[in-house]
Amino acid sequence: MTRDHGTPPLTTIAPSDKRYPALNRGFNQRWIARPDYVRLVGSPEGAARALSEAVNQAPEHPERTRITVRSGGHCYEDFVCGDDVRVILDVSPMCGVYHDPSLEAYCVEAGATNWHVYSHLYPLSGRALPGGSCYSVGTGGHITGGGFGLLSRQCGLTVDYLYAVEVAVVRPDRTVELVLATRDDPDPDRRELLWAHTGGGGGNFGVVTRFWFRDLPEPPSNVLLTGRSWKWSDFTKDDFADLVTAYGEYFRDHQDPEEPSGKLFAMLKLNHVSNGEIGLVAQVDADDTGGGRAMKEFLDAVDGRIAPESGQMSAPMGEHPPVQGMLEPRHLPWLTATQALNGSGENRCGKYKSAYLRRPFSRAQIEAMWAYLGKEHYTGYVNKEALIQVDSYGGAINRPFRETAVPQRDSVLKLQFQVYWKRVEKESDVDMHIKWIRDIYRKTFASTGGVPVIGDATDGCYINYPDADLGDTSWNHSGERWSKLYYKDAYPRLQRVKKRWDPLNVFRHRQSVEPPASTSGSGSDPGPS
Repeated sequence: MTRDHGTPPLTTIAPSDKRYPALNRGFNQRWIARPDYVRLVGSPEGAARALSEAVNQAPEHPERTRITVRSGGHCYEDFVCGDDVRVILDVSPMCGVYHDPSLEAYCVEAGATNWHVYSHLYPLSGRALPGGSCYSVGTGGHITGGGFGLLSRQCGLTVDYLYAVEVAVVRPDRTVELVLATRDDPDPDRRELLWAHTGGGGGNFGVVTRFWFRDLPEPPSNVLLTGRSWKWSDFTKDDFADLVTAYGEYFRDHQDPEEPSGKLFAMLKLNHVSNGEIGLVAQVDADDTGGGRAMKEFLDAVDGRIAPESGQMSAPMGEHPPVQGMLEPRHLPWLTATQALNGSGENRCGKYKSAYLRRPFSRAQIEAMWAYLGKEHYTGYVNKEALIQVDSYGGAINRPFRETAVPQRDSVLKLQFQVYWKRVEKESDVDMHIKWIRDIYRKTFASTGGVPVIGDATDGCYINYPDADLGDTSWNHSGERWSKLYYKDAYPRLQRVKKRWDPLNVFRHRQSVEPPASTSGSGSDPGPS
């Protein structure tokens, strides 16, 4: 049944409100805004009204002009919670999940988190979004960037199933329109608006309020899940090279999503040596009669190729808690296994970088990772929460059944460089954390200007792991702009959608889609005076 949303009252959180300090920041405690207010919206109509009021107000502080949107609050850069933010529109109260017979689709409201969707949609329908393993992430940002997760090699990306999106947009005369765009819309401009939300990233075109999905996949009723680790102290450089090479070669050679090995998903946690462990998490469809064999062959190929002996995982690694008691793969219901990985890390600051790999690691990349994970460089650097997470990729992702705005569709690995620290740390220590991640990333991709350029071996970066350094020539020596690294040849088309649906450039940040006439990305709508 459909919902009667009505227009519930808008909740305004001003700086004097005791809730303000909790709502002017997100997951990454590195970024804390000082907006005039935070507006909590609980319906599409409320989002449109809140946006209309915000866009037609004169700024109280001339240095704060941006209107931003928060769903789960997981933006890694200062795109939502920056010093120049005037208003934050928080859509987290809008978190329904239900079947909509009028569109013959399942509706997910933009404030729902990944876990809320998994835990509500699956019991309701037996279906699932093939989304991420960080479960406090809001779908408003996750989906629009092309979200992926443990089911993606088997089922594809979230946006492969997106049928419709509802967006509050600002017209040239500053009025606000609530637009429903569908995949088969008779209006080509609305079809383009839908397409832009299949990988164009959040915070670019308007306030997303609802998503609709058709033909969602059914996850396996049961999976095999394993979590294991190796002690860093047992590794030689050759062991490390053998591990990451075997891991990359396995996913290069197993790309058919019709085969159980093509459905298997894994995360290799290359932690800094001070963590003490290197970790591995893997999951495969246990309903497939070949799932058990695929898991054994994978573990034989990766764990069986190296001298260090694996054991129980004991340390947190990045955004995941230790997966304990699963050295031997365990047979679990899919939703139970999904909950076993349900962690987003504690409150902390962080910096992130990403890369798509079209082939296994080169020897030079392996040498760089070994050195900068603390074995040769940064030997005095101690941070258990510094790592490179290597996700398996490809499979069904690389066989899209419709056009989307996600351009990376032939990679075999996806990398996320991560470093975390506490907000109370000294500035000099924070500088060291940021220097570490910049240096290991720059050295890993030294042959292509310090970034993973579009080429035979690498295929750019993931918009949902934004990295402002890509726009800084101090760190990006490749000659390729951040827009090329994220969007490749899809960027001009996204710019045309931007011009049509956000003509005043209301929704902007350091790496937002630029209007076609802009080359600097600094254009802004200062609001009424």
